Amino acid sequence: MKYAIDKNNGANGDGSIDGLNAGTSVTQRRRFLTGLAALGAGALIPGCASNAQAPGVAGAKPYRIDIHHHLLPPKYVAELPKFAKGESAPPWSPAKSIEDMDKNGIATSLTSLMQPQVWFGNVPLGRRLARESNDYAATLVRDYPGRFGIFATLPLPDIEGSLKEIEYALDVLKADGFGLMTSYADKYLGDPAFWPVWEELNRRKAVIYNHPLAVECCRNPIPQYMVNSAIEYATDTSRTIGSLLFSGAAARFPDISWIHSHGGGTMPFLWQRYTRQEGAIKNRQEVLPNGLLHEIKKFYYDTAQANHAGALAALLKLVSTSQVMFGTDFPYRPGSEVVEGLTAYGFSAAELQAIDRGNALRLMPRLKA
Repeated sequence: MKYAIDKNNGANGDGSIDGLNAGTSVTQRRRFLTGLAALGAGALIPGCASNAQAPGVAGAKPYRIDIHHHLLPPKYVAELPKFAKGESAPPWSPAKSIEDMDKNGIATSLTSLMQPQVWFGNVPLGRRLARESNDYAATLVRDYPGRFGIFATLPLPDIEGSLKEIEYALDVLKADGFGLMTSYADKYLGDPAFWPVWEELNRRKAVIYNHPLAVECCRNPIPQYMVNSAIEYATDTSRTIGSLLFSGAAARFPDISWIHSHGGGTMPFLWQRYTRQEGAIKNRQEVLPNGLLHEIKKFYYDTAQANHAGALAALLKLVSTSQVMFGTDFPYRPGSEVVEGLTAYGFSAAELQAIDRGNALRLMPRLKA
């Protein structure tokens, strides 16, 4: 979307502004113009001077924090076809990441390994791939100071290997958190089989970001029309949210900060069905002692592929902007898509500042440096 305004009359020659037309509603116009104002007003926010310029403006200082930014280590990408048939990786390099970051005002990206990550039913392989991938992420932090952070991967469902990798990632690599999949084989993140890992991460007050994939049970039944990611990814996020809630894991491990991809998948649209499920739980006081909505409001949600009006409106009916975090899904999606979507929605300058940066700093204050 362009924001060019004619210097003579504040509009194009026909009296319109690029991105708006005569059929645009008053509400849409107000949101559009509010978004433009927010870009300028952001420069007045403490700690954000000159930061809120539109991407691509000369002299703009990167300030956003991208918490959904994929890591594609060359060695992992080369080996992936051996273990995951049909999986492929888009072209990527650290330079490509930084180029897109600079274009879109992104100061730091938290890297997480691309799906399907490291579990292929082989314990030694999973441990090796996890260690290699985490070490590679650490080299980016070292080689590009301030530009990258680490969401380390774990060789789940290997519990012993995961506990060892937690210690290494946090104590040696100083990881910012962990980037996991929504499911592993037939188990979702709320499954009690994973609770020994959540106990340790709860003790350490860790951040867990999770990313969906197409699971074996539910791969796209209409491949002739749609790719797996079109429907199944958002659905798998919704499944893992449900598993965390209705297994009792979310309430049992309250010091873990969970970040869900893509605006929570389809969960905001299915909210009424979640509440019906809550009412059907016999041991509700044990599973959800503070209620379903309490846990939903504690979760965090990123904006990757959920930065359009419909997704944002549904999510913000349930949670406040304090729980929404800037995420791009690079290199699968460009940062410009998110910047334009959030700007067009009509957030206030303070809300944009929180989404773009402030909420991430609250979880990971180390990134201030």
